[in-house]
Amino acid sequence: MKVVLASSSPRRALLFKQIGLSFTIDPSNVDESISKHTPPDQIVQFLASRKGMDVASRHEHSLIVAADTIVCLDQKILGKPSDKKEAREMLFSLSNLTHDVYSGVFVALTSDNGNLSQSFTFYERTKVTFSALTELEVDHYIKTGSPFDKAGAYGIQDDLGSLFVKNIDGDYYNVVGFPINAFYQHLKVKLPEVHQILFF
Repeated sequence: MKVVLASSSPRRALLFKQIGLSFTIDPSNVDESISKHTPPDQIVQFLASRKGMDVASRHEHSLIVAADTIVCLDQKILGKPSDKKEAREMLFSLSNLTHDVYSGVFVALTSDNGNLSQSFTFYERTKVTFSALTELEVDHYIKTGSPFDKAGAYGIQDDLGSLFVKNIDGDYYNVVGFPINAFYQHLKVKLPEVHQILFF
């Protein structure tokens, strides 16, 4: 079965390889703007669905998987920092506090002409607690360039970003960018034939 990952994220691609999936990458370029008053769990599911449906139209008889991940601190969404100043502000705002990471996932089977025959969405939430960060730590991390392509200005899988995380309540892989266990379990229940083909 053809599996299409509707994402350009190298971290999601690495996770797909980790679980032994053969897949094609076809990222979506849809508009990702949405009202900031929308609850985080709804935002990630809506954006994942929008990306997935956009990509699905280009692939017949395929399994489409799309995802969206956001970092929230007190319901405020922290996106990818645009410059060093913003990265610094984000990291210090997370220092010594607990924040939420939400991922929404859209999964669909396509038939002829990229029409959806079956689909479902879900979200996963993980709580992440940072240790207190120092000026030296933050400035050094920013100099590596790592914060600039990551929501919340950090990557838990990074050499240095991992040093900031004191505690996790939930799925580690969700913080990386894709909730592997929840994906596997939802697929097993909602698309059992596909689950059997892909994993056994």
